[in-house]
Amino acid sequence: MPDIKSIEAAIELSKDESKLLGVKLGAKTITRGEHIPKAEARDTPELSFDVPSGTYIGVNIDLDAPFPSFPFLGPILHWVQPGLAPTKAADGTTVLSASTTPPIASYIPPGPPPPSAPHRYVFLLYEQPEDFDAMKFMPGGQPMTHFKRIRYDYAAFEKEAKLGPLIASNYFVSN
Repeated sequence: MPDIKSIEAAIELSKDESKLLGVKLGAKTITRGEHIPKAEARDTPELSFDVPSGTYIGVNIDLDAPFPSFPFLGPILHWVQPGLAPTKAADGTTVLSASTTPPIASYIPPGPPPPSAPHRYVFLLYEQPEDFDAMKFMPGGQPMTHFKRIRYDYAAFEKEAKLGPLIASNYFVSN
């Protein structure tokens, strides 16, 4: 199984309220560790975190595919969005949006097979390195295919993308 120590550590980091990443799926704002039915997690995530400026990368990974007790296909990459920039929303939150930057991996909603126990869907936020080249991770300039997301080597991506320390995280569970 690919190394997921940094993702497991992200779950612990989310316990620190100052490092809790805001995640909104449609009209639903995620509370850390909350159970979200698959039908309520279909929309591409909207991230928020209080940062003054800069560019960021958001990632979403399922740690438990296909079954938490037998995760031989995991982790599965569900989303990678570079080019996130902070903007102040009307309610005063700082929303991170990627106006014209295409995703490296388009969002795939939760889809644990029946009768699986709930899977953990972890969201990670990193500052985007200045020399980050999204095309390096997009074969043919297209978002990553579903097949390449299975047993995703996230530690290798962190290293190759030269990601620094994790800034914020959050997660929900779904089945």
